[in-house]
Amino acid sequence: MSGAPKVGTLVVQVAEGLVARGWTLATAESCTGGWVGKMLTDRPGASAFYVGGVVAYADAVKLAQLGLEAEDLRAHGAVSESTARGMAVRVAERFSANVGVSVTGIAGPEGGSEAKPVGTVWMGLSLPGKVTVERAHFPGSRKGIRRAASHAVIRMVAQALGHETHS
Repeated sequence: MSGAPKVGTLVVQVAEGLVARGWTLATAESCTGGWVGKMLTDRPGASAFYVGGVVAYADAVKLAQLGLEAEDLRAHGAVSESTARGMAVRVAERFSANVGVSVTGIAGPEGGSEAKPVGTVWMGLSLPGKVTVERAHFPGSRKGIRRAASHAVIRMVAQALGHETHS
């Protein structure tokens, strides 16, 4: 990843890209536990572009706070393309934001399976008129997986806003 911008640079790019468009962003996080929101609010002036977020760790919170469909969660699981998509779209709607981002995954050290091993992460991005979902696998410790997932979400937003990330 030599040549890839540092996460602080990506946060600046995200902030500038959102402010330039007059857009706001909201987050829905599961496995990262609010780390993406923290990274965004570490930047002074974050209130110009970040409206808030929800840490939807339990399925009950995904249902009650984000309005995901129980049948969808049962059919696909919390760590899935469908859930990441729904979380991103619903957090943008619920927070009246232009952009919604989501992350859901298995940070470990337990909880993985053959189909969804520890380190499996789904990230969602809802932009006006477009929703993107990406799957990734991050090796390492629980903390390392959570950090990598948070950085990947910020990189995903920066890239969507037109910044070259060399990833």
